[in-house]
Amino acid sequence: MRESFGERLFSNLNALALVLIGLVSIFPFYYVVIVSFSAPGEYSSSELTLFPQSWSFAAYEYILSTDTFIRSIGVSAYLAVVGTALSLMVSAAFAYMISRKRLFGRKVLTFALLITILFSPGIIPNYLVIKELGLMNSLWSIILPGLLSGWNALLLKTFFDGIPESLEESAYIDGANDLRIFFQIILPLSLPALAAFGLFFAVGYWNTFFNAILYLTDPDKRPLQVLLQGMLVKSETGIADPTAAAQLSSEHQVPADTIKMAAVVIATVPILLVYPFLQKHFAKGVMLGSVKG
Repeated sequence: MRESFGERLFSNLNALALVLIGLVSIFPFYYVVIVSFSAPGEYSSSELTLFPQSWSFAAYEYILSTDTFIRSIGVSAYLAVVGTALSLMVSAAFAYMISRKRLFGRKVLTFALLITILFSPGIIPNYLVIKELGLMNSLWSIILPGLLSGWNALLLKTFFDGIPESLEESAYIDGANDLRIFFQIILPLSLPALAAFGLFFAVGYWNTFFNAILYLTDPDKRPLQVLLQGMLVKSETGIADPTAAAQLSSEHQVPADTIKMAAVVIATVPILLVYPFLQKHFAKGVMLGSVKG
């Protein structure tokens, strides 16, 4: 069916509006990247830098040469990898458990899960629990409270509800137990859901900020986002260190704003690189052909 002139005009205007919205959304990140590669003094001498007149890696060289920044990247990477793996395992196991109708008391467990979604204990009770457990100034104070996400577990339960029970019955006939069914049948069939929720967990742990401020007092255990916050608040220093400004001005001659832009790029790019590796799992129909007849 041939489109009318009005329909083509409407489609073209929609496409133009989407392109403009996309450009507006991308421009801030583009600006941060461009400024981070600008030569020393170029950013401070111009009001708006759309393209650097001369490229410079001085800001990245300075950041990657500081032990504080490298240590913070390692802490954030540890939280993202370990926290994501444990959160996925606990949330998926609990969701699979309450999705099986044969489990005694599963309605009570589901109701308890819903309570955690509807009612939050608040900052002070959480702080007191972490303190009484002896987790203060430990990275486990960031990981353990988020092991079981009520909302993500509920969504995973809905996904597990769609897996045919005939698969489990066939496995039981072949002599498989519940653990083998979960790890060798359920989890492989759930790769799209696990990839999506794994990405949510990874972004959450990588961007952890508020809990790190509450529970971590050791500067050596500060994650990357806490370090960036210190850099933004103390714009006169390079890495929120009182001695960094003098070193910055005397040795490296790199503006503090340029260093902050480079720090934002380094903090953003690693988590962006995860998306291409997980994209294939989002649309992959792993359930197709799993049950015949």
